Amino acid sequence: MAMRQTPLTCSGHTRPVVDLAFSGVTPYGYFLISACKDGKPMLRQGDTGDWIGTFLGHKGAVWGATLNKDATKAATAAADFTAKVWDAVSGDELITLAHKHIVKSVDFTQDSNYLLTGGQDKLLRIYDLSKPEAEPDVVSGHTSGIKKALWSSDDKQILSADDKTVRLWDRSTMTEVKALNVAMSVSSMEYVPEGQILVITYGKTIAFHSAETLEQIKSFEAPATINSASLHPEKECLVAGGEDFKLYKYDYNTGEELESYKGHFGPIHCVRFSPDGELYASGSEDGTLRLWQTTVGKTYGLWKCVVPEEENAEAAKARTTLPGTAEEEIEEVASENSDTVYSSTPEVKA
Repeated sequence: MAMRQTPLTCSGHTRPVVDLAFSGVTPYGYFLISACKDGKPMLRQGDTGDWIGTFLGHKGAVWGATLNKDATKAATAAADFTAKVWDAVSGDELITLAHKHIVKSVDFTQDSNYLLTGGQDKLLRIYDLSKPEAEPDVVSGHTSGIKKALWSSDDKQILSADDKTVRLWDRSTMTEVKALNVAMSVSSMEYVPEGQILVITYGKTIAFHSAETLEQIKSFEAPATINSASLHPEKECLVAGGEDFKLYKYDYNTGEELESYKGHFGPIHCVRFSPDGELYASGSEDGTLRLWQTTVGKTYGLWKCVVPEEENAEAAKARTTLPGTAEEEIEEVASENSDTVYSSTPEVKA
């Protein structure tokens, strides 16, 4: 029997999901945060999608969300002209950082001491979180609204994207090192520290560049407009999603399309691999997040391998330890239908 991908569907948001990010692996597992136009970012257990909490406080759409490495802090960027820093354990709002326009992007340094923001006012801001009332360092030079801004090279450099330009900045001198112009509007950007790779999507193109020089390494063309792409931590494959509701998986080395399937009931806005590479998450216009297995048929999280019932117990026991056998299917441990696992909207305290 052919293997089939059975995603876990995470409900709870009431508007399109526009950004998501994973934490690093912590002693408690890893975590997933989602940004949504409903203004209520949510924190989930990364490997199961189980809802942990909702961060309440923004008065407009949340465009960007991130977690620090150990998942103790969260940061969000919103249309209410603020970025906020949260205690990701208690859910408490710690700091509100006022901006002059819509904020689109937030990123912590590796030590969680500084926060980088970018948005519609075309400025990069660097906040010292130990002195949140102090004026931030400001980096100017973008000619249109900033869509994404990320620390790179051990926080010594900054990568940022506006409409059709990606810029590399030096943190110490606050000056531009290099600019890269692309043919169409940049839809997403991901920084992969291992190997210093920058993943950029624009139009139907998924491009890979050196994060240190912005020189192109390679690029792939997808069948539809792509809104987001993510490279597997081992650089074996990449996933991408966009306007045709489909998720695409490519071999990173050859560019061969490995899988494609309709992932959502609306355009896909964001995709990201988990830190261990075992799954990837997608967020969509349809208001849901979905978790997908990188290796279909592997026992992981809420997925477990099962074999046809007619096989005797001993044979079945032996077979489940062999990943990739053709007869295996996937089923959710928690429920016959993964949708029911998360169908009820989490209670949100006013």
